[in-house]
Amino acid sequence: MAVALAQIPIAVYWITRVIVACASQITEILGITQVISSYTETWDLSSLEQKIISIQTTFNIQLDLCYKYIVEKKQIEHVQTIKESIELTTSETTVYVDNQKILQLIIFVNDGSPPLAYGPDKATKVGVEVLKGKTVLLLISDLEISDDEIFILTQMYQASRKDSLQYEIVWLTIVDKVDEDEEFDTKFFDLKKKMPWYTLEHPSLLEPGVIRYVKEEWHYSRKPILVALDPQGKVSSSNAYHMLWTWGNTAYPFTVGRDLELWSNQEWSLKLLISDIDASISKWIKEEKVICLYGGENYDWIQDFVTTAKEVISVAGIKLEMVYVGKNTTKERIKKLKEILAGRSLIWENPTFIWYFWTRIESMMYSKIHHGAKVATVKDNGDYILVEVLNMLTLGGSDQGWGLISQGAGSGPGKIARAKGDVILKALVEFKTWSGEVKPKGFVVALNTYLAGQHTKEHCNRLILPGLDDTPEMVVCTECQRPMEKYIMYRCCNE
Repeated sequence: MAVALAQIPIAVYWITRVIVACASQITEILGITQVISSYTETWDLSSLEQKIISIQTTFNIQLDLCYKYIVEKKQIEHVQTIKESIELTTSETTVYVDNQKILQLIIFVNDGSPPLAYGPDKATKVGVEVLKGKTVLLLISDLEISDDEIFILTQMYQASRKDSLQYEIVWLTIVDKVDEDEEFDTKFFDLKKKMPWYTLEHPSLLEPGVIRYVKEEWHYSRKPILVALDPQGKVSSSNAYHMLWTWGNTAYPFTVGRDLELWSNQEWSLKLLISDIDASISKWIKEEKVICLYGGENYDWIQDFVTTAKEVISVAGIKLEMVYVGKNTTKERIKKLKEILAGRSLIWENPTFIWYFWTRIESMMYSKIHHGAKVATVKDNGDYILVEVLNMLTLGGSDQGWGLISQGAGSGPGKIARAKGDVILKALVEFKTWSGEVKPKGFVVALNTYLAGQHTKEHCNRLILPGLDDTPEMVVCTECQRPMEKYIMYRCCNE
C-alpha cells in the first residue's frame, strides 16, 4: 500500500505532461495555433505514451497485491472467528445450546440457499439445522477419496441407523482449484451419489477461510480426516478416522476418552485383529479352532506353506482353518490363488476387505502412538499391542510370505505365533522335532517355543506406511529393537 501511495504524485506529474502534450497536438491539428510541432515534440508524445503504460502496469500490479491482501486479511479474520468460537465451546463460562453456531461458521452460504445435499440422487437440499442435536462427523477429503473408504464407511453408517446412534456424516470437499468443467462436476457428482450421508452441494461453497482453518488447525493434508463435533459443537476429536476404523460404531460418540476406554479393556488377540470383517473367522474363534492368517506374493511359497500346514495338522490331529490376507491383493491375484489353492484355504474375494484389514492395523498404530504408547526398545518392552501391531505391519510389507497362527481368539502374550515366510515354513517342515510339546502345551504355544529357539541376528525388515504427515518420528525394528532407517518411497500401483 505504501509503495502505491508513493507512486501517486509521480503518476499525476506524468499524466499532466501527457495532457499538456496532447492538448498542444490537438490545437495544432484544429488550426487553433500556427506553431508547428517539431519532430522531437512528436517523439516526446510517443515516449510519454510508453511512460503512462509503464505506470499503469505498476498500478495494476499494486492493485492485485491489494486485492490479495484484502482476501488474506478476510481469511485470517474468518479463521480467527472460527477458532475463537470453537475455543468457546470448551469454556466453562460459555455454553452453546446446540451445534448450529459452529456449523454455520463452517458451512455458510452468502445467498442463504441450503448448502447440503441428501438422498439417493442428492436432489434434496437442506440447511445445517437438520444436524441440530446430533454428533456430527465432518468427512474432509478431496476428490481422490477411494471407493474402499466410501464402502466401509457406508457399512458403518447404515449399521448406525439400525442401532439408532445419533450421529451424522457431512462430506466437505477440499480441492486446490474448483474447475468449472463437465469432467470435474461429473467426478464430484459420482462421488456424491455413492455416499448415503449429507454432502456439500458443491466444493465452491466452502469458504477459503474455512479451508485455511481446516488445514492449519485440523492438519488436513489430502488424506481424509473425520472431525467429530458433539451436539453442542465442541470438537470431541480432531480426527476420529483411526478411532472409527479401529472400533467401528462402538467408538460412538467418538471422543478421545471413549477411545482410551476401549483400549484400556483390550488385549492383543486375533479377535482384535479381525473384528467383524469376516463372520466365518468370528465363528471359528468361538469354536476355538486353530486359525492361520497368511500372506505374500510368491505363489510357490504360498502353495508349499498351505500344503505343509495341512499335512502337519493332519498328523497333529487338529482342525485348521486358513485365510489368505496378503496386503497387495488384486482381483487378478485372487483368481490365480483360487486356481493354486483349489479350496484348501479361504481367500477374501473382495479386495476391499483386505484393504480394510490392513488399514485397521495402521489405524491401531496411529491411535496407540497418539495416546502416548511407546515402541519397544532395548531398554523398554514398550506397549505390547503396539509392538504386535508393528510386527503385523512389518510382516505385511514382506513380499516373500508370512504366517500367523492362533488357537481361537489367541488372547494375551504368547498365544499367537507369527513369523516370516521362510521361518514359519521351516518350523512346519521340522514339526517332528517339536511335536512332543504339542500335547502338554498346545499347538500354538509349542510352535512359539520352537520359533523362539530359531531366532537369528541376521534379518532385514521393512515397514511401509502411507503418507508423510501422520507417520511416527521413530520406529524400531520388531526383532532387534534398534531404530529403523527411514526412506521415502513414491509408488503408483494401478493393478
